[in-house]
Amino acid sequence: MNIIQNQKSKNPTQAALLNATESAAASRPGGSILPDVVTASAPSGVSHIRSFVHRRSHITPSQKEALDQLLPLWSLPYRKAALDLDKNFGRHAPAILEIGFGMGETTQKIAQARPQDNFLGVEVFNAGVGALLKRIDESGLTNLRIIQHDAVEVVRDMLAPASLQGIHIFFPDPWPKKRHHKRRLIQPPFVELLASRLAPGGYIHCATDWENYAEQMLEVLNGEPSLENTCSGYAERPAYRPQTKFETRGLRLGHGVWDLLFKKRQA
Repeated sequence: MNIIQNQKSKNPTQAALLNATESAAASRPGGSILPDVVTASAPSGVSHIRSFVHRRSHITPSQKEALDQLLPLWSLPYRKAALDLDKNFGRHAPAILEIGFGMGETTQKIAQARPQDNFLGVEVFNAGVGALLKRIDESGLTNLRIIQHDAVEVVRDMLAPASLQGIHIFFPDPWPKKRHHKRRLIQPPFVELLASRLAPGGYIHCATDWENYAEQMLEVLNGEPSLENTCSGYAERPAYRPQTKFETRGLRLGHGVWDLLFKKRQA
């Protein structure tokens, strides 16, 4: 029994989604269930400095199987057109964007703990996307979708103004060398763009274990006039963000972790 057959047998909601996907496939040449997905290998970053670089990374057989079989069900292709979030999630609910979900452990836990919210995860690397697809399959989650593409282009081209209730950016690449700081994701133009996609009262939550990057995040977020800090400086880790094993080990060794929580001002 492959992943899709197994999922149909154990989760009626996911089975309905799979059946709809397979029905739509019948009209495609060759009957493929694979949509025209634009992945991280597509050209991007033409109009901005990318905060990531493509590296050869190990991908396990199970992650590859998840990519092959589950990507059509839980991913949305990159397109230069605004998403209809209600249609793509099959319901109306607050939408939370996560940028750079890594291997997806935190994303899964938050989505499980907040079933009333819809989560859209953006990641470029195959191993991480495959790992999160496995987690979706094993946990039976239905409130999570993935876009495998450059986050700047996704936010710019696919998310309508005021369409998000929250944004999570946890432990982005710190680019520690000074000459590489221009590659850091949290920069004034991107924060301005993110803020425009938040509904009034929506929040942006960043976390990093690099103090210098935390200082830059605080400066940039404070400099965005449409946002206001919910704290005087850094925030305590909100209960909804689980502490990872890596983070726990770092804290035990005396390393710091900084959370920042800003909200969109009311119009």
